[in-house]
Parts: sequence; structure tokens; C-alpha cells
Amino acid sequence: MPVEKALNTLLSRRKFHSLSSRADSRACKLRCRFNHLIRNCSSANPAVVVAGDEKYGNKQVISITPRLYDYILANVREPQILRRLREETANMRGSQMQVSPDQAQLLAMLVQILGAERCIEVGVYTGYSSLAVALVLPDLGCLVACERDAKSLEVAKKYYELAGVSHKVILKHGLAADALKSMILNGEAGSYDFAFVDAEKKMCQEYYELLLQLVRVGGVIVIDNVLWHGKVVDPMVNDAKTISIRNFNKNLMEDKRVSISMVPIGDGMTICRKQ
Repeated sequence: MPVEKALNTLLSRRKFHSLSSRADSRACKLRCRFNHLIRNCSSANPAVVVAGDEKYGNKQVISITPRLYDYILANVREPQILRRLREETANMRGSQMQVSPDQAQLLAMLVQILGAERCIEVGVYTGYSSLAVALVLPDLGCLVACERDAKSLEVAKKYYELAGVSHKVILKHGLAADALKSMILNGEAGSYDFAFVDAEKKMCQEYYELLLQLVRVGGVIVIDNVLWHGKVVDPMVNDAKTISIRNFNKNLMEDKRVSISMVPIGDGMTICRKQ
């Protein structure tokens, strides 16, 4: 590689020609920049990236390319009723708010692993994620579904009925924070196994605090959009929603009431287990 050869030549001259300290410093800096560039360039495999911090040992991790994501989606066991809902929602305004099939599959598996019977969803939209959860709940299980948009909720209700899970879903039309506070006042604190939040980003902290009261010890809360299209690491982006998500992520990192795992699936989800 011509650049690397030139750098090696420049550095090796130190042995024979006593370069000035300024030249030595410049050469070393070039070498460091070159090595950092090589670590972070993956021209041979664009699906692989390396952590910028050398202390992680140049660990290679997957970066999802369109081709690789198509492969992931091809390996999702998506029930027919969910596929129908996804395709109908794709033609609606705001369809990007719908969780991806791989996310929904993970949520359903978490519910099954927990053996959950009582669940909450904050932000239903047209019901893709809530339907995925309801499908795996036992027949006597329940899902409290909070959504403020009546039009979206009508689509969700249609698919709950088509899937035969309407009896498992308790709809709360209105502001989610009000619904959660009412549930706490109603004596339901500590009685839920699982909760999923995919709603107003500036409200994440409040939703989380309310759900932490409603979920039992050992229960799980999942928060969506924690990577926020990559904006969380962009210093040039400082809108209210992005700042809220950054602050929420920072607070969650320091919250000893839960154990956490941030998962780079969809737009990023953090899984929290109440201690």
C-alpha cells in the first residue's frame, strides 16, 4: 500500500538520518491516524465495523447492510396475520413508526421467556407489536394497550379481532401517562410482568418511572428508539427529542434499580430488568 510504505520509510529514517523532533512527531501522528483509518475502514467487508477505542481490542462487530438486513428479515417467523397488518400499515401515514418484524419477534420471545401474563404497551400505533405480544400470551393473559390516536387504534382493534385475541387486550384511548397513573392509583403497582414503550420520546423518562412502579421485581421494561436513527451520537443534532433520548440513556445507565442491555435492533432497544 503506497501510503503505508511512505510512512514506514519516513519512520525508518530516524535510525539513519537523525530527523528533527518535529519531523519525528509528525511522522508518529501520521502513523496513528493511518492505523485508526485502517481499523475503521472495512472495504473488504462493509458489514463489519471496529470500535474506535483500542481498549476493546479491535473487536469486529456486525454493521447491518441492506443485503444483510434482508437476510435477517427472511429468517423471521412472521405470522400471516402480522404480515397482513404490516402490509396494510405500510400504506398509512406514519408507517415508519411501526416496529420491524425482527423487533416484534424479540418482544414476543421475551414475553414467552418471562412466562408473562400481564403486559403493558405504551404507544400502539396500528398494533403490530401489541398483536405480536397478544398472540403469545396465555388465553387468560392481558395486555393494556395505550394509544392516543383513534384512527390508528381502529386498525389495531380490527386485527386483534381477526387474530382472535381481542379478549386479551384492554384498550386505553388517551394520554398514556394518565392511564398509567390511574392504574397505579387503582392498586395495580407491581402486578405486571412486561412493558414496551414506543411513544412520545420527550416523555420516555416519565413513562419509565411510572412503569417501574407497575412492573414486578424481575419484570421487564423495553424502551424503543434509544439510538434514534444515529442522532444520539451526532454532536450537530440537538433538537428536543434527541436531547431527551440522550438524557434518558444517560440516566438509565446510572439507574441501579434495573439491569440493562442496549440492543442494536431496529432503531435500538434497551431491555431493562427490574431488580
